[in-house]
Amino acid sequence: MIGVETDISEEWDGRIDWAALARRSVHAAVAASRYPGLADCEISVLFTSDEEARTLNRTWRGKDAPTNVLSFPMADLAEIADAPMLGDIVLAHGVCAREAAEKKVSIEAHAAHLVVHGALHLLGYDHEQGEDAAEEMESVERRALAAIGVADPYELNEVRS
Repeated sequence: MIGVETDISEEWDGRIDWAALARRSVHAAVAASRYPGLADCEISVLFTSDEEARTLNRTWRGKDAPTNVLSFPMADLAEIADAPMLGDIVLAHGVCAREAAEKKVSIEAHAAHLVVHGALHLLGYDHEQGEDAAEEMESVERRALAAIGVADPYELNEVRS
């Protein structure tokens, strides 16, 4: 089993079990990924403020703005199967809440999507490596989210002809 450590700042609604959401989302992402048998490792999920996400984004990516999700891998692709710590995922509350409202989905569903997305980055998926890589990552996200009862987030954005 993959350990999922969480740190939840006060901006995040205390009536929601964000730690359980993070565990479900990470486990679903791993199960749907190229590493379905992965165990004995850990992922950290930080539910934080826009300001802290902005600081991290500026420090590590040179972008002075908050972003919905950041992923900080701690294992090279060749080491994933044996790594004790895969990395950190950071979600910014304000950005997540605004995007959820714009998409007309619950903040829980959107946060689950962002955790899955972040976990897949820790597992080596990268939608910025071309259309095929983006489609592969979206397909894995769809399977993971379906497994935890979250609707396809991309269906809402696709134009049907």
